[in-house]
Amino acid sequence: MKLRRIDPVSCAKVFGLLYAFIGLLMGVFTSFLTVLGSAVASQSGAEFPAVAFAFGGVFAMFVAPIVYGLTGAFVGLIGAALYNLIAGRIGGIELELS
Repeated sequence: MKLRRIDPVSCAKVFGLLYAFIGLLMGVFTSFLTVLGSAVASQSGAEFPAVAFAFGGVFAMFVAPIVYGLTGAFVGLIGAALYNLIAGRIGGIELELS
């Protein structure tokens, strides 16, 4: 059994959602680090730790999933199109299913 073609749009959808989820995880992780950094900054006498939290933490939770999702969709679309081009010339990936 050979995988001869991948629909680029369906691949873009799957990659987009997968990467958006990864972006959400990265946004949460970035927010956690920003909260931690803001706490340390406020203990050391920094004047605007709340501004760092607002732009670094909360912003990352909303922007990272969007950026990662769009990047993943683009990579999935281009990757599937390139796979189809190459598989059309040399065959495809052989699969052994049971």
